Amino acid sequence: MSRIIFATTPADGHTVPALPIVRALIERGHSVRWYAGRKYADRIQAIGAEYLPMSDHDFSLVGLDDFFPQRAELSGLAKLKFDMAVAFSQPARTHLADLLAALEDEPADLIVGDTGLIAGPMLSELGGPPFAAFGVSVVGFPSRDVPPFGLGLRPTTGALGSLRNQVLHTLVRRTLFAGMTDAVNEVRADFGLPARDEIVFEYMLHASLYLQLGAKGFEYPQRNLPEHVRFVGPVRPLPVQGWTEPDWWSDLDAGKPVIVLNQGTVATDPTELLQPGLAALAGEDVLVVAVTGGRDPRELGPLPANARVERFIPFDRLLPRADVLVTNAGFGAVQLALAAGVPIVAAGKTEDKVEVAARVGWSGVGINLRTQTPRPEAITAAVRQVLGDERFRRRAAELQLEIASTGRELAAAEELEKLLSGAATDRGSRPSRAGR
Repeated sequence: MSRIIFATTPADGHTVPALPIVRALIERGHSVRWYAGRKYADRIQAIGAEYLPMSDHDFSLVGLDDFFPQRAELSGLAKLKFDMAVAFSQPARTHLADLLAALEDEPADLIVGDTGLIAGPMLSELGGPPFAAFGVSVVGFPSRDVPPFGLGLRPTTGALGSLRNQVLHTLVRRTLFAGMTDAVNEVRADFGLPARDEIVFEYMLHASLYLQLGAKGFEYPQRNLPEHVRFVGPVRPLPVQGWTEPDWWSDLDAGKPVIVLNQGTVATDPTELLQPGLAALAGEDVLVVAVTGGRDPRELGPLPANARVERFIPFDRLLPRADVLVTNAGFGAVQLALAAGVPIVAAGKTEDKVEVAARVGWSGVGINLRTQTPRPEAITAAVRQVLGDERFRRRAAELQLEIASTGRELAAAEELEKLLSGAATDRGSRPSRAGR
């Protein structure tokens, strides 16, 4: 039996995808402690893991905007710049200290964390166990083949494309993400680690394993993709205890196209997508199912006759019944739609959503509206186009088959076990200071 610590950024998209992986590991006989936000304590304990609380920077119960009030005033690249320099970098000091303390209490054989947990690679540098990462967003490793993360640009080929990418990578490093590099280096200095000129996904280059929770066909091709990357597909969500089908559930069988409107769990302002989406589809011969991401459905005002609204619906129950997903481009929702073979209309530009939306258009699975606040007429036109053009559904079906062949959370558990087996072989020759 191996002793594993999972450590996740205190947000739904970073923590919830790990639940099926952890359950699979526990069922295989491994012991798991999980360092996470308080919001997830009950769910973590319900699958048999031990919950480890965060001593600070736990924004799971209030959200990023309430925890960092200045963030709510920002948008676009300014908000992404803030997230990188503050929301993800500054908590690394807390995370690293807490995890070092957890290892002092009880050693571990492996640390597993999400893309945003940049304390993970630093813990290994300090002599801790190997670190494995799982990707909860697009693959963003720097490459001459792709533009830098954060700009929402599609790849171009040839020498000019490579030159463009190299210039943009340098520019982004010196401007958009310079604050992140400085903030992380302050943390590194506090723990006696040398400074590094690294940004965003480059921290995950130091992981021993990188599990990408998505379809490879959704990502931009890279000739120099790191060897430690494994595409395991999106995890299958765990059953939600206590959820029951709403009274209108049989309406899904009425024979009309089902359009799912998804606002996500971070950027939940209903005026950005839900309200224009409901207005856009009110006159269409479709059934609209809107999911608010937790906000009160009454905020949407009077509903069109063809609309049904809920705070939450398990997507593994809803998306197989859908014909189109209209979404603000959260990575998890998009991958679950592809797992169900559902084409997509994407409208998102905050956090990583500009990159997810760009890949929706590039991969052929749907339409990228290239905005956070689409006009109703743009949504209407896009939904009509996706419903009327079989190429979108065929391409989504291709990625559905790819995802079905990956193994998903079971493949993730198997890859982690392979790493554990190799780490056990090497442990005698590797220096270790943390947790000993």
